[in-house]
Amino acid sequence: MKEMLILGIETSCDETSAAVLRGNELLSNVISSQIEIHRRFGGVVPEIASRNHLTAILPVIDEALTRAGVKKQELDAIGVTYGAGLVGALLVGVSAAKALSYSLGIPLYAVNHIEAHIAANYLSCPELKHPFLAVVASGGHTGVCRIDGPNQFTMLATTTDDAIGEAFDKVARSLGLPYPGGPEIDKLARMGSPTIEFIDNRRKKKTAELSYSGLKTAVVNYLHKSEQRGEKPNVADVCASFQKTAVEMLVDCAMQAVVDSGIKTVVAAGGVSANSYLREKLTKEGEKYGCSVHFPPMSLCTDNAAMVAVRARDMIAGGIQAAKLDLNAVSYLKIGGAA
Repeated sequence: MKEMLILGIETSCDETSAAVLRGNELLSNVISSQIEIHRRFGGVVPEIASRNHLTAILPVIDEALTRAGVKKQELDAIGVTYGAGLVGALLVGVSAAKALSYSLGIPLYAVNHIEAHIAANYLSCPELKHPFLAVVASGGHTGVCRIDGPNQFTMLATTTDDAIGEAFDKVARSLGLPYPGGPEIDKLARMGSPTIEFIDNRRKKKTAELSYSGLKTAVVNYLHKSEQRGEKPNVADVCASFQKTAVEMLVDCAMQAVVDSGIKTVVAAGGVSANSYLREKLTKEGEKYGCSVHFPPMSLCTDNAAMVAVRARDMIAGGIQAAKLDLNAVSYLKIGGAA
């Protein structure tokens, strides 16, 4: 049986990406990043992101096809991220995907961004067996998800407010660190000591709830009080202390899910899964609980179209219905597809 050629398209935030997948083989994965553009503003400006996607989308798609040695007419299906993300940015990818789907007469699949992040693990760990737990750590989503099949997602734990990536960005901004803040905190944390005790009083232990809003506020209050006393805080120590607390909250939640579910395979998903302390702590705690822990390579942690193509492949294999040409972008999606 001929393996399907799938084009993946991703434009949810500040990366324009296209990838070509044949079965389990990734033929290309092109990413055009806007980080340098947004750095001067201290974060992503939605309107600027949308305009840059408009400029980049067609060249990126063409480059992905060229690198894969594939012509548009050879494609069998298209997968595109339609949520969650910045609506204006998403619309660029969705519009390009709908135009290609219509002109080529091939089906279009509407991909959930976070489900795609989880699916990236099928590329980096082909031997992955169900069920497994996914520790979701991104700018907009945080929690632990149970995966019983390629299209079977059950959220076991989530955050009641800020996502972990959002907390990293807000703390970095408070410290005057450049965008993106997560990698900057990770880098500085290695030079500091986690000697400052930040307690998030909203965290409810041994429940399916996480809260990062209180932790973020605790850091901001610490900085304000230091300023009022005329003291200059040790930025590396603040980063180390915040990162330790933020990561350990999530890892503790993941290990509780391991105990409750009895599942001994854990994967990481999302941009924050590139964080060095999360990788270290999740691996170490996984060993204590007898788990095998897997991480995507760095190239598949950030937003990319390879994960979108993989997710579309699994949707096709599972008989999920193709999207219609009235598909629209949505800013928020839960895992499992519900808005």
